[in-house]
Amino acid sequence: MSTASFDTRIIEGDTPAQRLLALLEVIAEKDQYFTLQSLVDETGLPKPTLHRMLQQLENSGMLQREADNRHYSKGSRLRRLAETLLLNDTVQGARHGVLAELVREVGESCNITALSGSEVLYLDRVETSAPLRFYLHPGSRVPAHCSASGKLFLAQMSAPQRRRLLADATLEAFTRNTLTDIDALEAEIEQVKRDGYAFDDEEFLPGLLCIAVLAPNPTGVSNVGLAIQAPVMRMDKQRALDCLPALERAAAAIARINQGALPEPIAEPETSA
Repeated sequence: MSTASFDTRIIEGDTPAQRLLALLEVIAEKDQYFTLQSLVDETGLPKPTLHRMLQQLENSGMLQREADNRHYSKGSRLRRLAETLLLNDTVQGARHGVLAELVREVGESCNITALSGSEVLYLDRVETSAPLRFYLHPGSRVPAHCSASGKLFLAQMSAPQRRRLLADATLEAFTRNTLTDIDALEAEIEQVKRDGYAFDDEEFLPGLLCIAVLAPNPTGVSNVGLAIQAPVMRMDKQRALDCLPALERAAAAIARINQGALPEPIAEPETSA
């Protein structure tokens, strides 16, 4: 009898396609062949369900069966997908370079974020080399109400939009500094609108200070934030404001990269009078 711990959450999804993608994420982390039974032990999903999913992935070329007919490995189509993604992801590479340069300039961890629902999603992050740091990896999510970037995203919305977004969300108190009253949060957002930047003053994690700006967008609304994070023993608000020019330069560079990645508009055909 297997003693493996089950964690069916890793294969959750609202649709069959989402569950297949979740399974592919599990498989992508493996550095050796695997069997149907090993996935059953790892995920806790029923064997018939996993067998059907593996058949679909094998038929599509994402997986391949090895010579013993029991073990699976990553298929040629999945490998080509990974290689093509890395080859053509110049936008991510360029933005990561800007982020790394900002970290070298200010000496603290920096991240690129986007708004996802009522949360802030970390798209990319570069850590400081300083021994004391907070680890928040790409893919991490932070509630918007206690994030510097989140306040900026919220500030772009009208008051009714914000209240609709946050109406059913609990403004959880992560620290004693977290703003949990909607009116207090509205007052903070009005200040953010005037300043053009936002702070997270130990509102999500005790001892962590963050300052953020948005990457400018010619159309007005931006869904790309750029932030510096540091322990309060190394950075206070004044020190953060001293870093603001470097942060704004990096945000402008990221905006140029984003704008350059947009496809050229298709010219309308000329019509004769």
